[in-house]
Amino acid sequence: ANRWKFYNKKQQFENLALSTEIEKASLDSLEKILQQRGYQVFQEGDKLYGRKGIIGKIGPIIVHASMLIILAGSIVGSMTGFIGQEIVPSGETFQIKNIVDAGIFAESQIPQDWLVRVNRFWIEYTPEGAIDQFYSDLSILDKNGSEVDRKTIFVNQPMRYHGVTMYQADWAIAAVQVRINRSPIFELPMAKLNTARGGRIWGTWIPTKPDLSEGVSLLARDLQGTVLIYDATGKLVGSVREGMSTEVNGVTLFVDKIIGSTGLQIKADPGIPIVYLGFGLLMLSVLMSYVSHSQIWAWQESERVYIGGKTNRASVAFEREMFDILDRLDNESTKSDRHLSPVSSIKTEHQI
Repeated sequence: ANRWKFYNKKQQFENLALSTEIEKASLDSLEKILQQRGYQVFQEGDKLYGRKGIIGKIGPIIVHASMLIILAGSIVGSMTGFIGQEIVPSGETFQIKNIVDAGIFAESQIPQDWLVRVNRFWIEYTPEGAIDQFYSDLSILDKNGSEVDRKTIFVNQPMRYHGVTMYQADWAIAAVQVRINRSPIFELPMAKLNTARGGRIWGTWIPTKPDLSEGVSLLARDLQGTVLIYDATGKLVGSVREGMSTEVNGVTLFVDKIIGSTGLQIKADPGIPIVYLGFGLLMLSVLMSYVSHSQIWAWQESERVYIGGKTNRASVAFEREMFDILDRLDNESTKSDRHLSPVSSIKTEHQI
């Protein structure tokens, strides 16, 4: 213990919140009593100092340190993290390229040695036809094209790999695979169309004559498998389900497959572990701050022992503890003469 923690003057004890004098008491007995109550005791000759709950004094320091750690994590994340967005058709492989926001040192975080393959994208619908959930079956591929990780993601259930997190964020219709009469399957890209009410609809145009003089428009609102067919005047002339065919403009139109695209939001934030560490320490330090830091001093002058103490919180509980300690010490003394100072005499301006 540091020497300044020991008291060896009567005035020092009188300045404490609680103090008393005991005749023919033993510092050794007091030391044992304090140790039994969880105090850490230091003794130097005729002086004694005991304390417990030192963690309560450290708590506020850790609170401030944890706030600095959180700030540091935020700075690291803003300088080294990035946000990307990708719209990828089902079955395609991509490398993260479309970066929409990045810190000045984020280049090293953008993966260059692995790819992502969208094995499948699909949407589940409610009986009423509303979207219930949409899913992406993703695979991570190394430079050789070998699969090193795989996961099906959906909203609020992302995939994480090497510090990069991929979230299911959006969807679209990428293309439609069709045949005319006995032609091979060919794939037509579908574009998102603007609507007066802001709805989501995708469309494409397909010729029905070899000279491209006539054709029909194919429109789809979702991935439930229905394609609407419109003629050149904008009139609805029919509809066809995925995997089925219909007659239009004198030809047989087969719709083999509607291909969806998954919308992924891709993030990397190296500062997140630091922020989590800061929040963890913050919660711990708040709990630590509620622990009472209690201190007791004693000084033996001839056959008289001066005893006093104070605490930074729970003063009533500490007063009861002091009475219990003094009662036990008194029982081991042949004579006592205590005059315990009232709680109202606590001098809050006194510091350790």
